[in-house]
Amino acid sequence: MEPVVVTATRTETPLANVPAAVSVVDQSDIQLGQPTIALDESLNRVPGVFIQNAFNFSQDQRISIRGFGTRAAFGVREIKLVVDGILETSPDGQSETDNIDLGSAQRIEVLRGPASSLYGNASGGVISVTTEDGGTRPFLETRITGGYYGLVKPQIKMGGQFGKLNVLFNTSYFYLDGYRDNTRHRNVLFTGKLRYTINPQSSLTTLMSFTDAPFAGDAGGLTRAQIKQDRRQARDLNVLLDAGERITHGRLGFVYRNEFLPGHEITITQYSLFRQLDGKLPIRPAGGGGVVVFDRFGIGGGVKYTYDTTFGGFRNRFMAGVDTQYQIDNRRRFNNDDGKSGNLRFHQDEEVTSVGPFIHNEFYLRENLILSAGLRYDNIRFAVDDRFRGDGDQSGSQTPDQLSPMGGILYRPIPSLSLYANVSTAFQVPTTTEFASPDERGGLNPDLGPQKAINYEVGVRGTLMERMRYDVAFFWINIDDELIQFEGESGRIFFRNAGRSQRRGIESSFTLPLTPELSWTASYTYLDAQFDRYRTPAGRFDGNDEPGIPPHQLFTELFYAHRSGFYSSANLLYVDRFFADDSNLNRNDSYTVLNLRMGYEWELGNGRISPFIGLNNMNNEHYNGLVRLNAAASRFYEPSPSFNMYGGVVMSYEF
Repeated sequence: MEPVVVTATRTETPLANVPAAVSVVDQSDIQLGQPTIALDESLNRVPGVFIQNAFNFSQDQRISIRGFGTRAAFGVREIKLVVDGILETSPDGQSETDNIDLGSAQRIEVLRGPASSLYGNASGGVISVTTEDGGTRPFLETRITGGYYGLVKPQIKMGGQFGKLNVLFNTSYFYLDGYRDNTRHRNVLFTGKLRYTINPQSSLTTLMSFTDAPFAGDAGGLTRAQIKQDRRQARDLNVLLDAGERITHGRLGFVYRNEFLPGHEITITQYSLFRQLDGKLPIRPAGGGGVVVFDRFGIGGGVKYTYDTTFGGFRNRFMAGVDTQYQIDNRRRFNNDDGKSGNLRFHQDEEVTSVGPFIHNEFYLRENLILSAGLRYDNIRFAVDDRFRGDGDQSGSQTPDQLSPMGGILYRPIPSLSLYANVSTAFQVPTTTEFASPDERGGLNPDLGPQKAINYEVGVRGTLMERMRYDVAFFWINIDDELIQFEGESGRIFFRNAGRSQRRGIESSFTLPLTPELSWTASYTYLDAQFDRYRTPAGRFDGNDEPGIPPHQLFTELFYAHRSGFYSSANLLYVDRFFADDSNLNRNDSYTVLNLRMGYEWELGNGRISPFIGLNNMNNEHYNGLVRLNAAASRFYEPSPSFNMYGGVVMSYEF
């Protein structure tokens, strides 16, 4: 079997030599016969990963790894998101997936578990996306997808090699009426990748993306009684106040690599971005601030040096570097007067600056015995300039910092077997949004602090009889001052620190070729997450299960590919029931979803035509794709679509 090399560890490393849990999703699982509209399509197969909310685009997908990210009010939290070596996560730890182009994604790597020694803040896990290159010959590809609930997605991709310049451009338009009322969504996405080979040792890559999403409706959460009445309805207040958002986002980045001497390589990254958001929350004027508007500008980059050498007969790989990020938001909040902006209630400038130097070393005691160690220091400064003085001046700043160590060992008694153990750490500072004070005024909540975690892990991975790949990891995580969300009386989401919690779990996966045409993939996750010590004005929750985390999750898939060009995939996802609130009084029911996709690839000279079709939720399961934790008035649940279909065709030509 071909060896797998990963880069989520910030250096190219054979997967067999990584003393941590890493999963790799290939291009066929991302694009082949897929609608390419959300990450759950490809990441549900990864153990330890739980994804909610593929159908409410105003909230983004809620992605969690080993429970990290479960508490996100919107967007992706506690997880580092990287695209082609450029950080997509803001310095305060917030990530959005609306500018990730799955239509040109070549592979996705998932580093499961804390990785703050490598990536700093918000590194309960890492998702690293690598996009396609332009290929060796110029090509043009069109893709058209349509389906239930008004799904329309045309896409045009082109690229090629032109002398020393490799080019790939991709543009897509996405429209969806939505399964529920008030979930209409439209998005235009453009991405570009240009890599110029300066010489055999160095290259410069330019990365660009632009997203325009003029509307994304938010249907809101429902009670169980409302779901029984009509699962497709939106919360009445969300409709009245036109809840949803409008986003414009652009990013330009550069990656320079140079192997200036044998074994010596330097990588320099730089990016700049802007983001504009106009959001409407289901908050009445009495609650204040139901319309949120901000203009963001950010810059960042880093330098990384690696040195691969031999000392006294022992191989050693050393890495050192620094990441820097800066972001400023001009944020305003207005009353929501029946879906229109009313009086100004809040106005402040929010600055976040982060600096994170790091070192990492791998020492080979023998070729099959590797010791790894890493250390990173992060300093993150939050500064708020209150420009709304009607309720006093709440200007201020906070500067949390953290030292994050890591240690690991890996032993390969035979080439096809890797045994490893590691101790790693993670920390998470509140984002500028999470720092909001429950008293509804401006400034930073002085009672909210960073969350810290330490992860103990042992694992085994390898191959059997050069056929089956397997991966099993056991972990124990202690978390202090966990960031817990709750909904205020006005409907706004706020955060507080829990005392202490523990998570214990098992992650396993395997892939087995049954015949030359048929393969079987399966993954299973067990995760026991409990509060050790957690008390709030609402009660004492010591010993309760953490909400939003299913104890059991199973994915299994049969994939068939015939040499004629026909392919098909049938997969099943089971998610165990889990609690919706800290008090453990409300549960989300377990669910099982069966999906099927198939297609045919015709090679016609220099061209290719590939029609495809997909059937989602073939068993017509009624389940909730998103649970709003600790929601007021028991409005926890957002129902997902019943049986639905999509289909399309890909046409490409090489010149």
